Amino acid sequence: MRKTLAISMMLAAALGLAACDKKSEDKDQDAAAHSEQAQKDVAKAQDKVNDAAKENADAAKAQAESNAAAAKEAAPATPATGS
Repeated sequence: MRKTLAISMMLAAALGLAACDKKSEDKDQDAAAHSEQAQKDVAKAQDKVNDAAKENADAAKAQAESNAAAAKEAAPATPATGS
């Protein structure tokens, strides 16, 4: 009888202490908040990378058009031969 009472008292005390531990819950919530913020930051960074890639592609296209126009202007004009 004494062992049963002692074990039940220790179990109740352990559960009481575990219920009072708020730090682990706070740490879990903080970790979740930080994880969510990190995901938002990664999404913003990915958007910036996508924008930079689009700008780079547009610049390459403009450069190609400029090179084509310069080559066309630099080509010697072929004289028209009249027969």
